[in-house]
Amino acid sequence: MPRAFSEIAFTPAVRAFQSRMGSRGSYATLDQDEERGNALTPREAEFIAGRDGFYQATVGEGGWPYVQFRGGPAGFLRVLDERTIGYADFRGNVQYISAGNLSVDDRVAIILMDYAARQRLKIWGRARLVDASRDRDLIGRLEMPAYRARVERAVVIAIEAFDWNCPQHITPRFTEAEIAAKSARLRDANAASPVEETLGAGPLPLVIRGIRDLAPRVRAFELRRADGGELPAIEPGAHLDVPVRLANGVASTRRYSLMTPPDQRNAWEIAVHREAGGSGGSAGAHRDFRLGLVLNAAMPGNDFPMHRDARPSVLVAGGIGITPLRAMARALAAQGRDFHLHYAGRSARDMAYREELSLALGPRFTGYAADEGRRLDLARLFDEAPANAVFYFCGPPRLLDAARKLGALRGVDAGRMRMESFVPASRAGDRAVELELRRSGRILQVPATQSLLDAINEAGIAVASGCRTGTCGTCATKVLEGVPEHRDHALSDAEREHAGLMCPCISRAASDRLTLDL
Repeated sequence: MPRAFSEIAFTPAVRAFQSRMGSRGSYATLDQDEERGNALTPREAEFIAGRDGFYQATVGEGGWPYVQFRGGPAGFLRVLDERTIGYADFRGNVQYISAGNLSVDDRVAIILMDYAARQRLKIWGRARLVDASRDRDLIGRLEMPAYRARVERAVVIAIEAFDWNCPQHITPRFTEAEIAAKSARLRDANAASPVEETLGAGPLPLVIRGIRDLAPRVRAFELRRADGGELPAIEPGAHLDVPVRLANGVASTRRYSLMTPPDQRNAWEIAVHREAGGSGGSAGAHRDFRLGLVLNAAMPGNDFPMHRDARPSVLVAGGIGITPLRAMARALAAQGRDFHLHYAGRSARDMAYREELSLALGPRFTGYAADEGRRLDLARLFDEAPANAVFYFCGPPRLLDAARKLGALRGVDAGRMRMESFVPASRAGDRAVELELRRSGRILQVPATQSLLDAINEAGIAVASGCRTGTCGTCATKVLEGVPEHRDHALSDAEREHAGLMCPCISRAASDRLTLDL
């Protein structure tokens, strides 16, 4: 909500009402905002270009507002420059209410909606009407050649202010084209017969019985026992090591949280976020997992258990880290326990389960979408949490690192800080490593872009692994020579210094060469 919005929308009467209701202080800073918010950025331009309609309000001579829906082919509202938008006014029902209003009062407000993504853009401006016969060049910029309708005039709007609005009460709706596109992706995912009927060699055979898209890069899979029997008992925070096949054909496993309530023993659900820069496990799941495929998985484990006493819980999720915390929140709500779930993401559209959790948890849920200008304030979260709260963090390394530092500064006991990461630390700045595997007699040249564990697996040497983010310690391996650069959160100082262990899934070498007991 930048300054131009404040100047237009917050009239003296509005400001007085805000003061009476106690909200004036939170909006007062907008009056000094350095950004006026009246010049469109590429984000607004892209959003406008994708819309096939908008709501437009004008004011009649009697003072009454008139709201009209304007529709047309996607992109018929054009961005002419960063301060100007316009559209071709096609011949309609010849009432001319909006046109008549604008002929005497040029003020206009429009709202553009993306119901599927739950986004809303409001624009205030001053409009002028240009007869089609008087400016053919302008009409040429605005008309849609493939859209057969008579253009009577152009409506050109000089932007005074714009604002992205809160998505809280926008109900997701989808056009026929959007539904067709989503259905086509799922049909494609299940159309071809799987390359093989089973994948993996674990002791628990699970068959994929359902697939659904939760976000543009997040897909959920419903898993049931292949023999139709009851699934093992689990607790919130439980995970499952699932077999996947990498792009180079190498078999591997990846760990995913089980998001199912503990009392549900007939089906589990996992959600897989397709990582663009990952090692290929998530891409393999999106590519190969189809209805009817049997996954021979490991038995479920739990490195992220909940406490059982009455202390309140503070759950903090970053991105796909919502998966274990969703199960925890649902369990805590069912038990009537004190908790609050904080969920942060880059955009509302990419935050899987956000709508479901907001509706189910009400005031016990707070979402932070960066594209809406809402960011998680960890310092405030620690300061406002109950004194005896137990904190659960799941997300990228930067979230966990920041939480550790702030928790230490606030004097939070380590026993009240529980963390899990499904996102490996960035490899930016890493260098290539020469890796010797002493017992195997192999020397590997590991590029900066590849983890040590992936290089070992590609060499055909089996190493037990689980999380692949340095939180479980399953892959811990003895270092014989060289200096490791520890990045895990699983090993103790004694295990690192005295036992000489490292986690090759995430850790690196501080020396040019590293020798492992493999």
